[in-house]
Amino acid sequence: MSKSNQSKSWREKVHEIIYEADTPAGKLFDVLLLIVILISILLVMLESVESIEAEYSAILNTSEWVITILFSLEYIVRIIIVKKPRAYIFSFYGIIDLLSTIPKYLSLFFVGTHSLIALRALRLMRVFRILKLTRFIGETANFGKALKRSRVKIAVFLSFVIVLCVILGTVMYLVESEQDSGFSSIPRSVYWAVVTLTTVGYGDIAPITALGQFIASLIMILGYGIIAIPTGIVTSEMTKTEEKLIPHNTQACSNCNETYHQDDAEYCHKCGYKIHDE
Repeated sequence: MSKSNQSKSWREKVHEIIYEADTPAGKLFDVLLLIVILISILLVMLESVESIEAEYSAILNTSEWVITILFSLEYIVRIIIVKKPRAYIFSFYGIIDLLSTIPKYLSLFFVGTHSLIALRALRLMRVFRILKLTRFIGETANFGKALKRSRVKIAVFLSFVIVLCVILGTVMYLVESEQDSGFSSIPRSVYWAVVTLTTVGYGDIAPITALGQFIASLIMILGYGIIAIPTGIVTSEMTKTEEKLIPHNTQACSNCNETYHQDDAEYCHKCGYKIHDE
């Protein structure tokens, strides 16, 4: 076997481990990566506690530097093993990986940037590859189309809710404005109507008259019905045009790094490159 073939085989093997999760090695790598990310985020959270930071500052800082160096090496390896590094560098995950690595280095020159390491939480989205949730991407697209088709109905519904809140707020202002109940203006009363109709109920404003409490009770009951309406609209649209899901896997093209290929795909659907060279 020639030196070029050995190098090619090495790159393919590492690419399969780092970029994919269909093999035991790939799954193990992603699980370990997520554990390290969680540990890193935990370290940042602990450093924000003054008592812990004062006593364990050196340990926390050393641990964070070790993790940062590991992530830096991982980022470099990801760039090396792909045939088109720019495809990874400017991809969504590539940008997230970079942003999650540089804050620790920036903390050497700029004060207050260390907490940005919490951006590593965004890397936890790689869990979708491990849990094979990418197979539901077709259903996600179906849901998005249903939302788009029902946007006019939802807009009309929201307009009705806004008008209703203005009317109810005005009514409550007329009923409660003479009392010391917090309904000091129509805008403030409309705010109360919005909070009550959405069943949030902060409790910062509350009616004290019998009529006001009766109206508030009706608004609260009405709120439960209103919450269900948008769900019914979207569900109806999804039922009308249910689409067949296409099974996908986590295989990544070693040429352009495109993912979400069908289970029986031999070539990349983006660049046409053979997904795995024999």
